[in-house]
Amino acid sequence: MLARLRAPAAIFALAASVYVALLGDRVLVPTEDNHFVHLARSFLHGQLGVVGNVPPGTNDWACFDTQTRGPCPAGRYRFPPELAERYRWYVSFPPLPAVLLLPLVALFDLQTPDRLVWAILAGLGPALLYVLLRTFSERGRSGRTTWQNVGLSLLFAFGTVYFFSAVQGSVWFAAHVVCVPLVVGYLLFALDARRPWLAGLMLGLAFMTRASTFPLALFFLVEALRVARAENGPPPPEGRSPLLRAAVWLRAVRPAALLRPLVAFAVPILVIGAVAMAMNHARFGDPFEFGHRFLSVRWADRIERWGLFNYHYLAKNLAVFTSSLPWLSARPPYLTISRHGLALWFTTPNLLWVLWPRRVDATAVGLMLAAGATCLLDLCYQNSGWIQFGYRFALDYMPLLFALLALGGRRFGSGFWGLAAFAVLVNAFGAITFDRVPRFYDTDPTQNVIFQPD
Repeated sequence: MLARLRAPAAIFALAASVYVALLGDRVLVPTEDNHFVHLARSFLHGQLGVVGNVPPGTNDWACFDTQTRGPCPAGRYRFPPELAERYRWYVSFPPLPAVLLLPLVALFDLQTPDRLVWAILAGLGPALLYVLLRTFSERGRSGRTTWQNVGLSLLFAFGTVYFFSAVQGSVWFAAHVVCVPLVVGYLLFALDARRPWLAGLMLGLAFMTRASTFPLALFFLVEALRVARAENGPPPPEGRSPLLRAAVWLRAVRPAALLRPLVAFAVPILVIGAVAMAMNHARFGDPFEFGHRFLSVRWADRIERWGLFNYHYLAKNLAVFTSSLPWLSARPPYLTISRHGLALWFTTPNLLWVLWPRRVDATAVGLMLAAGATCLLDLCYQNSGWIQFGYRFALDYMPLLFALLALGGRRFGSGFWGLAAFAVLVNAFGAITFDRVPRFYDTDPTQNVIFQPD
C-alpha cells in the first residue's frame, strides 16, 4: 500500500512545493478577492449574506433587491442606511471552497492565508490524475508506462492553465483548484461504474464548486450502459453510420443491470442539489436562482438581456478558445497577452493528440461526450473566463482530455515531449507574470478587444 502511494505523493509534493514557491512574498498575504473567506465567515456567523451587508470590494459581489426581486442599481456598492435592508449582498459562487476554509477562518478570520491554502491543495490535482492514469494502465486500457503516466501528470501540473491558476488564490481560480481533484475523483469512481455512490458524491461536490461541470454526468451514463450490456450482445456493425452502431450497441443493454448503479449515482447528487436549492431559496426566494445574475458588474445589462448562458456568446468565446495568440511588437515589452487569455491549443499543444486517436472504445466515447458537452456549455457562458492568462474554463474538463490522451493509443515521441517542454515554458511564464508583471498584459477594460489592434 505504501509503495503505491509513493508516486502520487511525490507528484503532490513536487507540484505543491513549486506552487507555494511561486507565491513569493505573497505566500501569507490574503488575496484581495477572497470571496470564499468571506462566505466562510458568513457561515460561521450563522448567515448566508455578507457580514455587515457591505461588500468588501467591487469585484463580482452579488446584490439582490428584495423589493424588485432583481439586481441592485448598477455600479452602486453603498446605500443609505434606510435602504440597507432592501439591498442584500451575497457571494454567488458555489460554496464548497468556503466550507473547506471553515476551520481556518474560525482561527484567522479575514487574515486567512487563502493563497497558501489553495497552492497546497492544488498539488492534489496532478497527483490524483496520476492515480487515474495508472488505473487505466493496470486494467489494460491504455498501455502507457509508469513514466509516461508521470510525464502526463507533470504536464498537467506545469504545462496547462492549471499552473497559473494554482498560484493566484483569488475566488475564480480557487474554484478551479478545488474542482479539478473532484473531477478526477469522479472519473476514478465512475470508471466501469464500480463506485456509483462515490462517483455521484464527487460530481455533486464538483457542481457545488463549479456548476458548469454537471454535463460530466454523461461519462458515468456511458460507463453504466457499457457495464450493463449482455456479455454475448452483438458487436456494433463495422462500416455503418455512428447512429446505427450506437443503436445496435444499446440494444444489448439490460435495464435491470443499469438501474441499480444509476440510482446509487443519483442519490448523492439529488441530496447535494437539494442543499443548493434550499440555499438559493433562502437567499433569493427561488430554488433555481444561484445569484450570478445579480453580480454588480459593468456588463450586467448584457446578462439581463441574454442571460448567463446563450448562443449569443458562442462566437466571441470560440475566438478566444481557438485563436487568441500573443501580440508581438518591435517595441518593449515585445509581447502582450489579451485579458481574454491565450487559446487552449497554444498553452497546451499536446491536447491536439486528442483529435486523432488510434483507437476509440466506449469509455473514450463517454469521455468525449462529457468533455464536449461541458466545453460547449462553457463556450456559451457570458464571458470567456476574463481576466486570465489562458482559457481557464477548460479546467472543467481538462482531466478528461488527459484521460483521452492516455487512452488514444498514439505514440508519445520526441515531437510530443518537445511540445510538452514548450507548454511548460509558456505556462511557467503565465504563472510568474500573471497579475504581477502588468506590462505583458493588455489593459482594455471593455471585454471587446480580443485580437491585437491594427
